[in-house]
Amino acid sequence: MAKAKLLLIEDDVTLVKMYQRKFESDDFEVEVAYDGLEGLDKAVNGKPDLVLLDIMLPKLDGLALFKKMRSQPSTFSTPVILLTNFGQEDAVFECFKLGAVDYLVKADVTPQQVVTKVENFLSEQKK
Repeated sequence: MAKAKLLLIEDDVTLVKMYQRKFESDDFEVEVAYDGLEGLDKAVNGKPDLVLLDIMLPKLDGLALFKKMRSQPSTFSTPVILLTNFGQEDAVFECFKLGAVDYLVKADVTPQQVVTKVENFLSEQKK
């Protein structure tokens, strides 16, 4: 069975390394982008099975990136789970209106909980 391909768009290098290590140890293929423009390019060209998206990003914030993804046929239906901090409720609400499948507050979840959330979502998609 092919590995699920994730795109992690997050500007915190420590978090990226932690999540990347955890997802790869659980047999995911992980692509990483550290800013919104790089993330959009990798979402369009890399065709991930799922995107984990931070809201606060340099160059292009997560909400603007998500709007651009939804405006393009190649990424219109790509599932997105938001990774946020507190205080970003308005952006989260906007992303849900655009079709975000879930959101996680970074301070409240462990890497294992994020992996479990992604695995559960992807297994539901296959049904």
